Amino acid sequence: MSDFDQTNFQNNSTKKKKMPKPGKVLKRAGIAAAGIIIIGGLATDCTYQIQEQEQAVLSTFGVPKAVSETGLHFKFPFIQKVYKVNTTIQGFPIGYNEESNETLSNEGIMITSDYNFINVDFFVEYRIADPVKYLYTSQEPEAILKNISQGCIRSVIASYNVDDVLTTGKSEIQAKIKELIMKKVEEQDLGIQLVNITIQDSEPPTQEVMLAFKAVETAKQGKETALNNANKYRNEKLPEAEAKADQIIQDAEAEKQVRINEAEAEVARFNAMYEEYEKNPEVTRLRMFYETMEDVLPDMKIIVDSGNGTQKVLPIDSFVDFSKEQTETETEAQ
Repeated sequence: MSDFDQTNFQNNSTKKKKMPKPGKVLKRAGIAAAGIIIIGGLATDCTYQIQEQEQAVLSTFGVPKAVSETGLHFKFPFIQKVYKVNTTIQGFPIGYNEESNETLSNEGIMITSDYNFINVDFFVEYRIADPVKYLYTSQEPEAILKNISQGCIRSVIASYNVDDVLTTGKSEIQAKIKELIMKKVEEQDLGIQLVNITIQDSEPPTQEVMLAFKAVETAKQGKETALNNANKYRNEKLPEAEAKADQIIQDAEAEKQVRINEAEAEVARFNAMYEEYEKNPEVTRLRMFYETMEDVLPDMKIIVDSGNGTQKVLPIDSFVDFSKEQTETETEAQ
């Protein structure tokens, strides 16, 4: 091997054995990792997912737009932002703490129209109907809804007496409060829809007053029981009395018809007799006389007074009986 070839071989060997510096390797790895992270972040920021029972608001340069379709959606990174809202029915209590169930006097104690204090607990249910208005109309829409609800509740409770709030007027009170809240929320245009408001409990604020109201309620229940028993007795006796009245009326109608028929028969008989009388007055009079005597004489006793105080009784009955016996004997002999 020549000197020139040996020198080239040594130089090549030296170049092959030369290694890169550790700092440059780490720098390159960091740049690669950063690139991967940036690319992954950009890919992640390009998509968003909408689950069931939620909606999203897509903001492009501050201009909001509601997105209600569920599933995967795309957006421009750094330009568009996504805000998600829960559209399920949510709620909050008024007058008590939901976790500890303790009464909140500043919310629950109210005054009625007859100037009685009463403690009433409510539960308000709502849902987000318009996500854009919900996010951009006000900062705390739930707090506004709660304030509106409290005002409406106190306004309606103040128009009823304590008995209605405790007993019979709860349904009507709930309906009026709901109607009033819905009207106020619609005026505020918060993007929230009231679903329902219910009275959880209503009672006097102190134990003594509570016992007094319970006594009144017991008396009312006793009154209702007495009225129910009276109505039950009336319902049992009234059909029986009506049946008896119907029977009396039917008997009277039947008797009336019998009397009418008898009267009509007598009239027809009289008319027939009168027609015969007009034809033969003398004969008809004799016939009527004889028929009347036949009906009268068998039961008649004759007394003959001679005028001197001596009375003689003619035994007509014995004569009649004797003549009958004699006639029967003669008939048998024949």
